[in-house]
Amino acid sequence: MNKPFTPILALLLMLTTVSSCKDEAKPTATETKTVNPVAPPIIPEAPEGMVWVAKKTFLQGAKDTDQYAMPREKPAHMVTVDGFFIDATEVTNKQFKAFVEATNYVTIAEREIDWEEMKKELPPNTPKPHDSILQPGSLIFNKDVNAVANMENYGQWWTWKTGANWRHPEGPESTIEGKDNFPVVHVAYQDAIAYCEWANRRLPTEAEWESAAQGTNANSIFTWGDNPEVLDANANTWQGVFPTKNDSKDGFEFISPVKSYPANSIGLYDMTGNVWEITNDFFNVNYYKELDRSHALVNPKGAEKHFNPNNPYQIEHVMKGGSFLCHASYCASFRISAKMGVSMDSGSDHMGFRTVATPEMLKSEE
Repeated sequence: MNKPFTPILALLLMLTTVSSCKDEAKPTATETKTVNPVAPPIIPEAPEGMVWVAKKTFLQGAKDTDQYAMPREKPAHMVTVDGFFIDATEVTNKQFKAFVEATNYVTIAEREIDWEEMKKELPPNTPKPHDSILQPGSLIFNKDVNAVANMENYGQWWTWKTGANWRHPEGPESTIEGKDNFPVVHVAYQDAIAYCEWANRRLPTEAEWESAAQGTNANSIFTWGDNPEVLDANANTWQGVFPTKNDSKDGFEFISPVKSYPANSIGLYDMTGNVWEITNDFFNVNYYKELDRSHALVNPKGAEKHFNPNNPYQIEHVMKGGSFLCHASYCASFRISAKMGVSMDSGSDHMGFRTVATPEMLKSEE
C-alpha cells in the first residue's frame, strides 16, 4: 500500500464528521534453616543504543486513580511480557538518514498521490480536492493559530503542507541540518516497518511499550510514578493554553532533541511527550472491553481487527506516549496507558517511532 495521502484523508473526513503465597514455618530453637540465595537475573548484553526490559507482570491500561483515563484505555488488566531490548530513544534523523542512504527508500510523504486509490478509503461521493492540494506532503502543526471556536475541530490547528517530509519537517524551506539528534518525524507505519526490516528490528507491541515505559514499576500512571506535578521536569508537553499559547515551561516550545529530559528507571528517554510512537498493534476502541481478564495475558499482540468508529474506512495502529502538543485540556496523553489510532500511511510533525529486538532476533545477526 503506497498511498501518501492519509493526512489529507484526515482533513477530508473532518468535513463529513465534526475520540499467593503461604507463610513459611518459622524454625524452632533446635532447627537450623538453610536459605539458598537467589541468583540475580542474567541480563543480556544490549546492542548499542538499546536497553534491556526484563520480563515482568504488570497492570496494562488505565489505573483507577487516573483522572484523565479514556474509555479505550479501560478496563486495566494484568499482562506478562517476556524480556526484550528497546531503543533508548526514538529513532533519530541521523539513524533514519543512514537507512535511506543505504536503501534509497522514499517515504510516503515524498511520493506522488493517486486520487483513484485515495478515494477508496473515503466516504462515497467525497469530492476530489484541487490538484494543488493533491501534492506530496504531510501534516504540520499550525503555529499561527490564535483562536479556536470548537476543540472538536482539530483542523483548526493542523494544516496540510506540500513538501513537508522527514527531510523538511516544517515544509520545503525547512531542514534537519544540525538536527541529527532530533527524532525523525513525518514517518508513517509503513515507513517504520521498512526501517525495521533494514535494521533487523520490529515495532513494539502496545504491551511491550507499556512494560518499557513502566520501567521498574508495575502500575504507575506516568513513566516516573504517580505525581502529575513533575510533568514539566520530565517530559516535553504543552503548557499554557492549547493550541494558541505555549508557555514552554519545560524548556521547549515544540519538538526537542532526544535525551533532553531525564530517563525513566531503566534508562529510556522520551517515553512521554516529544513525539508519539507507533506500535504494531491494531487500534480497536473495544479491545480491552472484550478481553478475558480471569488470568494474566502472556505477550499479548493486541486486537485481531482494527476498529475506530470515528475513522471506519482506514486501517489504524496504536501510537503511544503523547507528544509536545499534549495538554491536560485536550488529549492528556502524557500517561503510560494513553493511546490513539493512526492510519498506516499517515505521518505528521509530532509522530515518530522506536524499535525493539529480542535475543532470538539478534542471533540471526551473528
